[in-house]
Amino acid sequence: MTLPLTAAMAATEAPPVMEARRWLEGVSFPPGRPLINVSQAAPMEAPPEGLRRAIAEAALNDPSAHLYGPVLGLPALRAEIALQWSAAYGGTIAESEVAITQGCNQAFCAIMATIAGVGDEVLLPTPWYFNHKMWLDMTGVTAVPLPAGAGLIPDAGTAAALVTERTRAIVLVTPNNPGGVEYPAATVRAFYDLARGRGLALILDETYRDFDARTGAPHGLFADPGWRDTLVHLYSFSKAYRLTGHRVGAIVADAARLAEVEKFLDTVAICPGQLGQIAALWGMRNLAQWVAGERAEILARRAALEAGFASLPGWRLMGCGAFFAYAEHPFDMPSPDLARRLVRDAGVLLLPGTMFRPEGDPAGAREVRIAFANIGVAAIGDLVRRLATFRP
Repeated sequence: MTLPLTAAMAATEAPPVMEARRWLEGVSFPPGRPLINVSQAAPMEAPPEGLRRAIAEAALNDPSAHLYGPVLGLPALRAEIALQWSAAYGGTIAESEVAITQGCNQAFCAIMATIAGVGDEVLLPTPWYFNHKMWLDMTGVTAVPLPAGAGLIPDAGTAAALVTERTRAIVLVTPNNPGGVEYPAATVRAFYDLARGRGLALILDETYRDFDARTGAPHGLFADPGWRDTLVHLYSFSKAYRLTGHRVGAIVADAARLAEVEKFLDTVAICPGQLGQIAALWGMRNLAQWVAGERAEILARRAALEAGFASLPGWRLMGCGAFFAYAEHPFDMPSPDLARRLVRDAGVLLLPGTMFRPEGDPAGAREVRIAFANIGVAAIGDLVRRLATFRP
C-alpha cells in the first residue's frame, strides 16, 4: 500500500540542487578538465582551525554541549547577536528578540508559520529563492510573483498594486539569492513603509550580509522605534564561518512573535544543535578579522567574474554580488537543456533560470545562476573560457 501525499506536497517542486546533482550521473570528467561546480552557494572548505578547536573543546569537555538546550537557542549567542546587530544597524535589539534556528531555511519556515496559512498570499520578488517558494507551496500559501525587472531590484510601487486582503507578508533577500544584487537602502525602506502601511510583515533575509560590497549598515530599519510591528530579519552563520553542516541560523523579531516561533521549533527540532551554536558564538567573538579576509576574497572573485563576463560574447550579466551571478545566455535553447549540455560538453554545473521563476515564465529559459563563491579566481577564468568556447 502506498501512503497518500497531500496535494500541496505532491505539487511542490523537487529540490533544485538535488535535481542538478543527478545530471552528473554517468558523466566522467577528464583530469585536464575537472568539473566546475557552481550550482550551490556553500563554502567548500572547513572552518578555520581556531573555530574547529573550539568545537572539539566543547565536544570533549562541556557535558552540556550534548544535551537539549533552550528551544530558542543559547542565551549567550542570542545576547551576542543582539549586541552586535544593535551596533551594526544603529538600533536597539534585546536578547529576547533573537531566536536561533537550525539554519536560515528553518528560520524562514518557522517565522512564516506564524504569519501565513492556507489561502493567504506572500509576495516574492522574481527571480526568487526556490526554498522560500517551496515552503509556501507545501503549506498552501500562494506565492505572488513580484517581477524585479532587468536590474533585478524590485519596486515597492509595483508591489503595492499586488497587495490584496489576503496578503500577509513581503519577502526580500539582500544581497540577493539568486540575483546577487544588493538592494539600495532606499528600496528596503520603501518596502518597509509599504508593509507597515498595509499591516504586513516584511521578511528581510540577510544571509549574505557579511559579503556586501558596501560599507556601513545596508539599511536603517532597526533604528525605527516601531520596527517590531513590521520587520523580521533572518540570518545564517553557514557562509561567514563555514558552518554549513552545523545548521545555525537566526531570527530577529518582536519577542511576542518569537514566543509563537518557539512552538514551531519545539515541535520540529526541540532545540538547535549545541555544538553549532557554540561555534557561532566563538566565531562572533574571535573571527571579525578573519571574516573581513573572507569578504575581501569573495569581492575579488566577484571582480574576476565581472571582468570575465564583460568579454564573453553574447552573455549579459544581470546581477552579481555576494555568492552569485545571474546572467542571460545567448543560445537558442531553453536554460534547462543548456545546463545539462554544459555538464556533458563543458564540465560546468550551474542552475537554469527556470528554477527561480514561476512555471511558464519565458524569462527563465534565457537565464542561469552561477554560484561563483565556490571557486577561486583561477577557476573563474577557466569557467569563462569554457563558456566562451561552448557550442551547442
